[in-house]
Amino acid sequence: MLKIKWPVALATMFLVLLGWYLVYTESIVRALEDNAERLSEIYHEVQAGLATMDQSAAITAMFNLQGIIIESGVPLVITGPGGLATAFENLDFEVDLDSPEGQREILAYTRSLDAAHPPVGDPNVQQIHFGSTPEFESLRRIPWFQAGGMLLTALIGFVVIRSQRRAESEKAWTSMARELAHQLGTPLSSLAGWLEVLSLPVDERPGGLRDREIAGSIGEDLQRLEGISHRFELIGTEPELESLSVRQVVSDLEQYLASRIPKLSRKSVELVVDIPPGLPRVQGNEVLLIWALENVVKNALDALAGRGGKITIYAREIGGKWISLRIRDTGPGVDPEIRDKLFEPGVTTKSSGWGVGLALSRRIVEGVHKGRIELLEGFEGTTFQIRLPAADA
Repeated sequence: MLKIKWPVALATMFLVLLGWYLVYTESIVRALEDNAERLSEIYHEVQAGLATMDQSAAITAMFNLQGIIIESGVPLVITGPGGLATAFENLDFEVDLDSPEGQREILAYTRSLDAAHPPVGDPNVQQIHFGSTPEFESLRRIPWFQAGGMLLTALIGFVVIRSQRRAESEKAWTSMARELAHQLGTPLSSLAGWLEVLSLPVDERPGGLRDREIAGSIGEDLQRLEGISHRFELIGTEPELESLSVRQVVSDLEQYLASRIPKLSRKSVELVVDIPPGLPRVQGNEVLLIWALENVVKNALDALAGRGGKITIYAREIGGKWISLRIRDTGPGVDPEIRDKLFEPGVTTKSSGWGVGLALSRRIVEGVHKGRIELLEGFEGTTFQIRLPAADA
């Protein structure tokens, strides 16, 4: 199935409309230049007829003048006494002046000409009924073409934006479902293992585990499942925000990661935390903030996989209104090809990754806490900055 690249299609259509408009406008400009030339010729013939004393030359000048006017393309109808049409020029239809039907048709057309341009001449002798020049009619259509082109572009743009948002939403939900399945997998597998152990006689269980010990481990897995459920419940609602100590939030994160970093990284990874005392508090949700920071730290751990290194978390006050949290690792950095779309759902450098962690962090920081998360440049390794509004700002 052919996949349409909407931005390219929209740009192409815009360029085609622009090119057509330029060509159309240029044709009108050339026609107006020709019209100016005809007016000069008319003036020349009038002067020639007035200046000559030769009657035949004057008649020739009058015929030349008539030819120039006819060539201008202006629709003309000549009527005599009684309002009957006697001649016409430059009409876009054929008519028989000798028939009653032809007279009715051309006189109806004459009335439409008179509505826009009053006729000239004496109705008891001869009147000339005339319309607009072709150039004028072309100019009259330009605003409609412009409006139509703008409406078409806006309509296509609306369709493109709507389809892109739908695609992004579907990608986000797909990534969220995968992340949920991934997080549920570990405790569920553990529970399945404990059930298998429970089915064994006590003397056949590994290490002679007692029911009370197994129940304690099952309780821990259930707490993990409850925590995962609570996280995803909060991300889908507007959670209540409270005044939080950044130092305490990072301390809780450090405690949470202490037992997990050895499992997540094969090489030695040092976690350094630098949070100065007396830092202003922030308005936030602790569960979600820890989740957002955890995703960024896990991204740093992935960057240090197989090589080891250091992850530094430090916070500073910015202008009394913002608290800046930076997570820096000593890894190889981010591929320039994905820097601009790093926070989009599905974008990942790992073959087995879902590309949802940083997207969730952005949603938590920017959507829930009205802050800002960004990838900073000019640092060795990778540095993410999270800015949160101070609670008393």
